[in-house]
Amino acid sequence: MTTKQVTLSINGKTAVVPEGTTIVDAAKSVGIDIPVFCHHPKLEPVGMCRMCLVEIGRPMLDRATGQVVTENGQPKIQFMPKLETACTNRVSEGMVVMTLSDKAKDGQRGTLEFLLTSHPLDCPVCDKGGECPLQNLTMAFGPGKSRFIYDEKNHLEKQVPLGELIWLDRERCIQCARCIRFQDEVAGESVLGFDERARNTQIVSLSTPGFDSVFSGNTTDICPVGALTTADFRFGARPWELKAQASICTQCPVGCNTTLNTRREARAGGDIVIKRVMPRQNEEVNEIWLCDKGRFAGYHYTESKKRLTKPLVRKDEKLARASWTAAVNHAAENFVKHKKDFVVLASGRLANEDLFNLKSLADTAGGKAILYSDMGGGDITPLVGVGQGTNIGDMGKGDAILVVASDLYQEAPIWWLRVKQAADRGATLIVANPRETKLDKFAKYVIRYAYGDEVKTVNDFSRKTKISDEFAKSKNALIFFGSEGLGLNGSSMLASACATLLKETEHVGKPNNGLIGVWQRVNDQFAWEVGFRPEPDLEKALKGKAVYIVGADPVGDDPALAKALKSAKFVAVQDILETATAEIADVVFPAQAFTEREGTFTSGERCVQRFYAAVPPKGETKPDFAITSQVAKGMGVILEGTSASVVFDILSNSLEAFADLSYEKLAEVHGQYPIVGRGDLYYGGTTYENTQGLGVQLVPTAQAGGTLHIPKVRKEAALRPKENELLAVPVSKLYDLGATVNPAQLLHPRIGDASVTLHPSTAESLGLDAGSQVKISFAGVKAEATLELDDTISTGVVLVPRSMGLGIREPVVAKVK
Repeated sequence: MTTKQVTLSINGKTAVVPEGTTIVDAAKSVGIDIPVFCHHPKLEPVGMCRMCLVEIGRPMLDRATGQVVTENGQPKIQFMPKLETACTNRVSEGMVVMTLSDKAKDGQRGTLEFLLTSHPLDCPVCDKGGECPLQNLTMAFGPGKSRFIYDEKNHLEKQVPLGELIWLDRERCIQCARCIRFQDEVAGESVLGFDERARNTQIVSLSTPGFDSVFSGNTTDICPVGALTTADFRFGARPWELKAQASICTQCPVGCNTTLNTRREARAGGDIVIKRVMPRQNEEVNEIWLCDKGRFAGYHYTESKKRLTKPLVRKDEKLARASWTAAVNHAAENFVKHKKDFVVLASGRLANEDLFNLKSLADTAGGKAILYSDMGGGDITPLVGVGQGTNIGDMGKGDAILVVASDLYQEAPIWWLRVKQAADRGATLIVANPRETKLDKFAKYVIRYAYGDEVKTVNDFSRKTKISDEFAKSKNALIFFGSEGLGLNGSSMLASACATLLKETEHVGKPNNGLIGVWQRVNDQFAWEVGFRPEPDLEKALKGKAVYIVGADPVGDDPALAKALKSAKFVAVQDILETATAEIADVVFPAQAFTEREGTFTSGERCVQRFYAAVPPKGETKPDFAITSQVAKGMGVILEGTSASVVFDILSNSLEAFADLSYEKLAEVHGQYPIVGRGDLYYGGTTYENTQGLGVQLVPTAQAGGTLHIPKVRKEAALRPKENELLAVPVSKLYDLGATVNPAQLLHPRIGDASVTLHPSTAESLGLDAGSQVKISFAGVKAEATLELDDTISTGVVLVPRSMGLGIREPVVAKVK
């Protein structure tokens, strides 16, 4: 439905905007800036700060006829006697707004003078200095001096930890409530609030632990003063010292657009280092938000003391430094020698170009390309994935979203945020999961099923029920499927069932319709696209082979895989960090981190996006695709290894879905709303505008008009715990001990120790208490963990988190004592 357009005049300039637009936003659309503090285009207007006071005139109406009164052929405009707030007033036809009149300027000047009565003049030591809306607006609209007496200033605490990640300076706070409203309206987690009254009003944390939200860092972006600062950046650098480079977050499959701020630092020996991660606007991916995992763990592992910087070759049972030539030749010779047993094992941590070269090598050399993952369904998403043009931000009333076997809050927080907001706009949200998740309270329907009944739950949508009927009749429908409590076969079966449901309800082949996999790594989707496949019995697939392991640590993850690799004929490891797998390798290649090179990733929504180098490479490291090219050359295979863009060109010519894509096309941008720029920090916050690429969403087979053949998956009976048995099921945890998260010291309080979860009655029957240390054993794994309780799970189940050192890959019978 087309939105009615309204015409008005702002400072003599004509603006035509949709009905319902605020005056502030209407002015912004025609290049006129109205100063604001409390207003933010992503939040509901409240008119708290009074900074946006303007004169507003409206056409006079004849009381008898209701018609516009004219004077000399023009509508007669009547101005209110007092100034009005531009952020709370919506536009109306014929409205006249004056933002630069003497009356408006006096109002804005008075507001600033009042805000500064107790604001500390500590700009030289304030982290916000240089990107501070209060500083900028004071220079542009404020008085030259204050009439208030210094001794009457209100002094408050200046270093208040709201949590372990966010600090509050109560003197700087101007009570705009942006942070409170963001947590209430956008994040849906009301963990901040006001305390006290009048001049003693203060921001406080209402949660235990403090500021208990995975979106807390965003409040520092939208804070218009230096009241809220992040623990990792405060007192670390000045904004004007920083350079900015576009990048992509590598922590989950969302593919959030980021900006890496860098500077050369003396305490780093004169090296260029990353100082902070900031959001970069992409309204179709992450809007202007980041989760705390992406912000605080996004790059720290690339600066770890365990970075590999030189090639290593095993001599006399020990790894010793070697030249690139010696290391490459040694690996190539052994791979050729054991050509029939050649295996490439790679993870979705790698870029598109890296995975493409690895798959090309495996194909040409007659080897096998295995994806290091225990989640299936990636062969189905290219068929019925979301249509090109999909934007969850456009979904609302009349649309439906089904989230099955996935705790989005723990696995992909920004998807959780955007799905939650779609529900706020009226979309029918259906959450199907064996246990309670944070998304449940925003869902219209919540379906509980037993672990093992995932496929049955989706198949039941073919039956005539209220829920299935609403899903089938929805205008648009998305399904997010995950691997909660599932292994490879179970998740493959679930993906097939979801695809069938979408096909039967005709929710494929168009924007805002289709299937999205909640993958465990940033680029698992492309690994499937290029032909990598997980192996059901990975232990068997690695035994006695010549294995080329890239971006994975199977030895550190699973004792069974460690045993298998120790019996391998040859092992070459290519990674950025020293890992348990690297320790048993015959050759180790040091790779560049994503912060040190350029490349592309493909998100779970099949959006191909570029990232750029932000810092120089460490030591003798090389990009993964280049290392693979050198190994391939030693094996008699020619692969491109000098330029990532050239590899991508070859890739786009080889894979039909990527046809016509290029680095130039991926770097294209277009206008976005809200209009965000570093020159108007008071409006959108400190997020960066996107000038280096919004990416391109791939076209699924269903949208391209191809024939849909949804693969049939071999059905396996679900494991059911017998009496006196427990079913151990794998679940995902946002903050884990994975190689890309654990180096972030700030997150250690949130990571905690390895833990398992039982139903309270199960724990009681075993004589166990919450918080106690328990012993768990399954499939050859024996470990100790802290016990947690959850009364929303089944009594015969124990939840075992992935990447916490417990080595679980699929549901398995376990014992806990």
